[in-house]
Amino acid sequence: MGEALADLVELLDLEQIELNMFRAYHPPDRQRRLYGGQIIAQSLIAAARTVVDADRPPHSLHGYFLRPGDPSIPALIDVERIRDGQSFTTRRVVVIQHGKAIFNMDVSFQRRERGFEHAAVFPQNASVPTDDMVPDELKNSAFLGWRHDHKRLSSDTPQPPEQLLWFKANGKLGDDANLHAALIVFESDNSLLSTARLPHRGNFVRAQMQMASLDHAMWFHHPARADQWLLYALDSPAAAGARGYNRGSIFTADGQLVATTMQEGLMRKREA
Repeated sequence: MGEALADLVELLDLEQIELNMFRAYHPPDRQRRLYGGQIIAQSLIAAARTVVDADRPPHSLHGYFLRPGDPSIPALIDVERIRDGQSFTTRRVVVIQHGKAIFNMDVSFQRRERGFEHAAVFPQNASVPTDDMVPDELKNSAFLGWRHDHKRLSSDTPQPPEQLLWFKANGKLGDDANLHAALIVFESDNSLLSTARLPHRGNFVRAQMQMASLDHAMWFHHPARADQWLLYALDSPAAAGARGYNRGSIFTADGQLVATTMQEGLMRKREA
């Protein structure tokens, strides 16, 4: 396991300070507001720590970003045990800094069951990258990544609001299903909002844009390992009201749809 991934796994190993209360720390080199994927992942771990039945993985989460997170102080994560049913367990999570909520999320866990199945089709021509295709600047990161049509999508001309990204944790992990789910959640917040910007390339200066995630929803269809290549197929059906709406499908390398995400984010031009 690389150092960056080990540091991230350590951040997800929350300090429990009361029965339903946890303390979460942040990367020491984080200067601006906290990364949303980190807060979602830590909230999921906190909720999972209160689920007694080990055979109930998370199947959905719905969260709202309320205030920017402050990287200079730890966050308190308060978990409310809403319901423990025969098949489903529900938790409500509030992340607090400076006495105010910065994020809240509802998480649902389900006893493993079999049922009807169908799924979206794996995108065509989305071949699995090899590790040597990963850019050098990512090789010491917590996640390895590779984007199809990177040069075209990086150009300063309008592009269709869709992109294909591969990612995997930079090292071998154990078999803790909740850790794998949390790491996939962590990385799912990466590049979602940028998809809505693609059709507007050339019509804005990035430094003059106010960008922020407003909400984040995720559904887990099958268990998956974060340390194996996963394809993130992203698109943005709409942008309106200074907001961009984005969605993503996460597939294993052999084509199984394992998770779906949706997010709306602020996309506002700052006044000159």
